[in-house]
Amino acid sequence: MRSIILRSATRYLFPIIILFSIFLLLRGHDEPGGGFIGGLLAATAFALYAIAYDVKSARAMLRADHITLIGVGLLLATGAGIISMLVGDPFLATQWVTLNVPGVADVKLGTPLLFDIGVYLVVVGVTLMLVFHLAEE
Repeated sequence: MRSIILRSATRYLFPIIILFSIFLLLRGHDEPGGGFIGGLLAATAFALYAIAYDVKSARAMLRADHITLIGVGLLLATGAGIISMLVGDPFLATQWVTLNVPGVADVKLGTPLLFDIGVYLVVVGVTLMLVFHLAEE
């Protein structure tokens, strides 16, 4: 498709959609959202880019192979479960660490965020694998 209107809109919408997907990812363990819906939204941004330009440009914008995203995501999600086993808790039991950031506040990081990031990457990788393959056909 060679629509100048779609390309112009995509240029402005793409970063907004990606930022909103990251927002949904980061708030997911406290409120509705998380890795799955954030990953779907990020994949939607890249699909929109592929429609506005082409699949080759969308792959270049992604800067990673979809298989790599799936693999890293599976490693992160599994690693979140293994961390709790190393501490002596059941698989995927939550573990929290509080970091004192001077001038900001205490920041709580935990294995749910690591798991959500893994799910995010897997969903982006699998969805884009399907979308790019269908678009290239």
